[in-house]
Amino acid sequence: MAITEFRSNKLRTFLSLLGITFGIFCIISVLATISSMKTAVQGDINALGSNAVIIDKWQWGGDDGEYPWWKYVKRPMPKFEEVAQLKERVPLIQYATFWTQDNASVEHESDILNGVNYYGAGEDFAKIEHFSIGEGRYLQQSDFDRGANSVVLGYNVAEKLFSTPERAIGKTVVLKNGKPAIVIGVIQKQGQSIIDIWQFDDSMILPYRFLKQIIRDDDASPRIIVQAKPNITIPAFKEELTGAMRSIHKLAPGVEDDYALNDIESLSKQTESIFSNMNKGGWAIAALSLIVGMFGVANIMFVTVRERTGQIGLKKALGARKSTILSEFLLESSFLCIIGGLIGLVAVFILAAIFSANFSFKVFVPMDIIGLAVSICLFVGVVAGIIPAMTAAKMDPVVAIRSTT
Repeated sequence: MAITEFRSNKLRTFLSLLGITFGIFCIISVLATISSMKTAVQGDINALGSNAVIIDKWQWGGDDGEYPWWKYVKRPMPKFEEVAQLKERVPLIQYATFWTQDNASVEHESDILNGVNYYGAGEDFAKIEHFSIGEGRYLQQSDFDRGANSVVLGYNVAEKLFSTPERAIGKTVVLKNGKPAIVIGVIQKQGQSIIDIWQFDDSMILPYRFLKQIIRDDDASPRIIVQAKPNITIPAFKEELTGAMRSIHKLAPGVEDDYALNDIESLSKQTESIFSNMNKGGWAIAALSLIVGMFGVANIMFVTVRERTGQIGLKKALGARKSTILSEFLLESSFLCIIGGLIGLVAVFILAAIFSANFSFKVFVPMDIIGLAVSICLFVGVVAGIIPAMTAAKMDPVVAIRSTT
């Protein structure tokens, strides 16, 4: 009966479906995009190394939402020698590495590539961070010890300079200040990152002692990355690091710390809070569209009840109960909303495929969001149809039949 009614009033059905389809499309597309962004950001944050702490002169986020840069600018830079001192004084450390970064050009013959990230790394860098070598090899202990002019190129860098990564191995490139370096390996393609933490495809990794010959530490933002042993909590780990750093810097009791311990878990929690607020904003915007669609369905159902007043009177005269009439119109309203919701979901999947092809992260629709869409359709169908259905169920059969004559 519902399908017959929809077919006999195509324009009305189309307008009703349009409102619900647009509402479901808005809600699901917003939730799916935010969920996909959250997954991508969390993945990028985890790329810093699980259970890791970054020792820096700068505090991430500052204090109480404010960033007193004047408080941090005079702090000393982390030093390469402090890595060994930390390993000696903090038994909870599994891996520790010194890391510096700069951005400059790379040359090969007549080709010049600008905007390449220079990562000056310590021995444990590859043990903390997550990347694989696609061609050649990674830096060996001997490369770190003598500061060899060996470099590992990112996939995009190798591809742009040598056409294919395989051709890069063994070639000589010219770095900043005219320093030559030999390519010993190429990092496997990583793909773009939604936040600018590591961009291995557009970078090169070289021993810290070699990078120091090219760039001063003051210009390279040096940091120390330390990773705790398994089953060590971040608070306990930071407490041990605090004691060791204060001892290394010879800070007297009561003197404020002149370093910052930035842990990955805190950054992850901050992003969860941000995405939670984004979800609330998305719900507020998308719910408005759904409410408009709900009123459209309710209006259509009122018209449907009015047009079928005679049928309702005959059914009640033949013994139909109020619950039967009520269920009929509620099912019709819910069925209409489910059809609109399914069309909206199909549109979301198409949009997700388009976004995934153009964005730096994959947009996907989780199963729980699909279940949420179906639940919303049923809820909207019941809410939009309840008043028209109750109006139909309460009709007096005699009055209903007379109204059609």
